[in-house]
Amino acid sequence: MEAQETAVTQMRKSLEKLGCSTENYNDLTLMRFLIARSMDIEKAAKMFVQWKKWRDDFLPLGFIPESEVPDELASNKVYLQIPSSNAHHHHPVVIVKTNKHFSSKDQLQFKKFVVHFLDKSIASSFMEGKEKGDEKLLAILDLGNITYKNVDPRALITGFQFLQSYYPERLAKCYIISMPWFFVSIWKMISVFLEKTTLEKIVIVGNGEEERKKFRNEIGEDTLPEEYGGLAKLTAIQDVTVSHFPESN
Repeated sequence: MEAQETAVTQMRKSLEKLGCSTENYNDLTLMRFLIARSMDIEKAAKMFVQWKKWRDDFLPLGFIPESEVPDELASNKVYLQIPSSNAHHHHPVVIVKTNKHFSSKDQLQFKKFVVHFLDKSIASSFMEGKEKGDEKLLAILDLGNITYKNVDPRALITGFQFLQSYYPERLAKCYIISMPWFFVSIWKMISVFLEKTTLEKIVIVGNGEEERKKFRNEIGEDTLPEEYGGLAKLTAIQDVTVSHFPESN
């Protein structure tokens, strides 16, 4: 613990030398960047500076309003499940139904949508509307019933690279379910673009009963929607109200 405190203090000094203020960021936030860069202070500071510049440039309002991603929301492909109070974990669960995704002609809107649903999902886990700094999410990438028209490697690479570059240590685990045989080679190609730490958090769930049971237990029946063997209702992300997350301008 003392070593972590020392690392955070040194990172703050490194950031000050780079002309980057850390006044509005707590130790837990800075620690995410340190962990993402294997506690290398200089690399973590560089990553933080790049992240802050990206947030300032890409999110001038501080968030992406629904009004900027209407086409992506209309596809109803992303869902957000809030864990029940008695769940053994408190991570929001993001479900992506890839059979409802088609390659976007508007790549900027797609990127904004990725940021919108990641920010909203993370905000949904804030306690009393306040960020601690170490909140994480669970993801389920559902490849069930997809055809070649739904296959979009660029979209998946974009999503994972955003998580790696701009949401360090926000992903607790990503479950890939119902992967068809033809997607195996595509996934191998996508994996080349992912960092080792990201790949270690990805679990490909097979069709065996034991694997499915473990998946259900780790998500929790009260959180997992009925169609995946749970007890919850599937909720589109735009239908989830997060009181402290602004929805529009």
